[in-house]
Amino acid sequence: MLVQQNVDGSDFFNRSWEEFRVGFSNFRGNYWLGNDLLHQLTYSGRYKLRFDLQARDNGSWHYAEYSRFIVSSETSNYKIQLSGYSGNAGDALSFNDGMMFSTYDRDNDLWSSNNCAVLDGGGFWHRTCVFCGVNVVRGAAGDGFRWRGRVGTRKGAINLLQLQSTRMWLTC
Repeated sequence: MLVQQNVDGSDFFNRSWEEFRVGFSNFRGNYWLGNDLLHQLTYSGRYKLRFDLQARDNGSWHYAEYSRFIVSSETSNYKIQLSGYSGNAGDALSFNDGMMFSTYDRDNDLWSSNNCAVLDGGGFWHRTCVFCGVNVVRGAAGDGFRWRGRVGTRKGAINLLQLQSTRMWLTC
């Protein structure tokens, strides 16, 4: 099931809490399923989360998958729990495990002096700004539309993908 699609790194994902709660899409193919539905699906089911990531420089595709993915309810600010990374993109999302969702009008990240969703132009689960920048604006915060994932051990090398497009999927 498609959760997210960002076809161009535009400012399309610079949306309010309410819009992320219910979901949205446009004619170009940009899409967000909605945090309420993500909670309903993942809290009672066992789903994996998969990212398909297209690199901007050569159009090659990379992936990251998490074998456990749970989104809590709105009363917990859609906090995520995830584990079990596999893939060839590097692990960018585990850094945000346990984080609440942030938007420009509801700041739940750990950056005390600012709001990552305001700085980067898109709502997401942010600990600090942008490792897993699939909803941010290309050109924001040092070209924020990127995937900055660890490869190998926790102290392994960083794989930095400047992104052309992204998709997030729930799989069984």
